[in-house]
Amino acid sequence: MKRLLTLLAAFAALALQAQPLQISHLSATHTHVRVTGADRYVLLPVQESAPSATLKVLVDTREAQSLSVQLATERIDYFVPLDVSAHAGRQILLDIVRSRPRSGEVRDGSKDVCWAQMKTASAFDRTNREAFRPTWHFSPAYGWMNDPNGLVYKDGEWHLFFQYNPYGSMWGNMTWGHAVSRDLVRWEELQPAIWADPLGSVFSGSAIVDKTGAAGFGAGAIVAMYTSAGTNQTQSLAGSTDGGRTFTKYPGNPVITADIPDFRDPKLFFDSRTGRWNVVLAAGQEVRFYSSDDLKEWTFESAFGTGYGAHGGVWECPDLVRLPFEGREKYVLIVNINPGGPFGGSATQYFVGDFDGHRFIADEAPEVTRWMDYGKDHYATVTWSNAPDGRVVALPWMSNWQYANAVPTRQFRSANGAPRDLSLVRSGGAAVLRSAPSPELLALRGPAVKVRAGATPAKLFAAPRQAYELVVRFTAPKKGEAAFVLSNAAGEQVRFAFDAAAGTFTMDRTAAGESGFSREFPAVTVAPTAASGRVELRLLLDSCSIEAFGPDFAMTNLVFPSAPYNEIRSVGSARLDLTLYPLAP
Repeated sequence: MKRLLTLLAAFAALALQAQPLQISHLSATHTHVRVTGADRYVLLPVQESAPSATLKVLVDTREAQSLSVQLATERIDYFVPLDVSAHAGRQILLDIVRSRPRSGEVRDGSKDVCWAQMKTASAFDRTNREAFRPTWHFSPAYGWMNDPNGLVYKDGEWHLFFQYNPYGSMWGNMTWGHAVSRDLVRWEELQPAIWADPLGSVFSGSAIVDKTGAAGFGAGAIVAMYTSAGTNQTQSLAGSTDGGRTFTKYPGNPVITADIPDFRDPKLFFDSRTGRWNVVLAAGQEVRFYSSDDLKEWTFESAFGTGYGAHGGVWECPDLVRLPFEGREKYVLIVNINPGGPFGGSATQYFVGDFDGHRFIADEAPEVTRWMDYGKDHYATVTWSNAPDGRVVALPWMSNWQYANAVPTRQFRSANGAPRDLSLVRSGGAAVLRSAPSPELLALRGPAVKVRAGATPAKLFAAPRQAYELVVRFTAPKKGEAAFVLSNAAGEQVRFAFDAAAGTFTMDRTAAGESGFSREFPAVTVAPTAASGRVELRLLLDSCSIEAFGPDFAMTNLVFPSAPYNEIRSVGSARLDLTLYPLAP
């Protein structure tokens, strides 16, 4: 009998060892998960309405990673992969602590559905399961994305780093995701490039090509400066010598500190006149300029912002670019703000002026506020450094902080807007920033189709398409509007109107489709315009977005129709010349 019991105990021990996950509940809020086996991933079940849990990855009892995840309590919305392949052959323990509810009552978390469904896998299925996934705008295969970061061009590659949460489709666990493109159209998503460390999460920042090796990472290295978001926000450096695939952090981080709570989003640039590096940083409701010889030791130069422009919220993601204008060069200071946008929530303002390597001086009076884009879904816009042919190419995050965490997708949230080339044009007697779709996007166009628009809705395609470009040309009427409506069979519609007398272009998405996720979503957005005479308007549509580009304005709005807009009708007496291009993903 004793021998039988010994054998049974041995078999039980072997069976336990064979389980890839061994789960031990230590208390109502504390669980250990021991990971064995050779699988690359632990698949974590997520429920977006569940309280957040802190998950520490302990490798040989030492902490290798800490993250937060909303482990499913009652239902599973989706899975996210935790990659443990770097720790193969070592003792891996997941130490998971649930947050306590504010009521003080502690529920027994051992009954939650996540424990029975948590599993290991050798691969993670990235197949798209989203109806509103863009067809040609970049979006991550899974997880959350917001600000574009570290935009830099090198060796034929456009690098897009971005604020990324690999462990859920809502904001959190900020790291730098990474994608590359050779044509600004087709994007390859790579492994995340910069992860959190004891200094904090990895918030927004920029990247440059250090051609001389001033920072010590080597000549030609990509050098990134980003915000380390810990107890305070400080600025850190990292360098890459393999085309941005991996980064080595500077051991002397942080390199810039300040005694203010909101101090972030460094944008690096080189000033050939002074022979020094500069960085512009968001600091509360102003920006600060610093200079350096080696990208490590920084000197404060000046601040700009008090009394200038919009101040309804904190200033973020600044950028300073140089553009030709009427035979000379001007500087444009781009400053994102949240909240305080013209139609609520987040938006991008800018100031035209001059910069002498030390100080920025705006051309216009402090009370003048100009917006880079007059839609609700254009934010955190920054430009690529080292772009070819002297181009200034910008990229926005296509959402609004009023509802970004709630838009009707689950597998992923958020996409970038279309890349756009920037220039200065004269409009209404002032130098204004013009955004135009980058010429690379023309490669998406299929054969042109002429369309007639009358008072009765006309079909655009025999079968509805999610992605197309509509070029609208018309002579601006002296009275009334040049207007038209895009709609679908469900009666969902977006109305567009150009009013030369009022000097406005309007997009009305109040009846565009699904909007119940936020009362802030239905909106009528209005852009000022001084265009007259013959006007050309370009509309770029994708699964959940419409971007309008006029002679002196841009407007970016999300839409969530139940079916693509496949009908058009004109409103008013203006004659519209319409050319339609299907856009191939």
